[in-house]
Amino acid sequence: MILAAGLFTFTFASCDTREENTQERVEDTAEDVGNDVEDAADEVEDEAKDVVQ
Repeated sequence: MILAAGLFTFTFASCDTREENTQERVEDTAEDVGNDVEDAADEVEDEAKDVVQ
């Protein structure tokens, strides 16, 4: 029974708060936008190389 109580406490303690979930979503969105910008820059670079050649 003590083991079960410990598992419940660990599970409960590991739950994210609403603020933590929101922060994670903001970070994920920022990372996605950064990746999109990087991809767009790579495409522009590739197109510029094609024009120069």
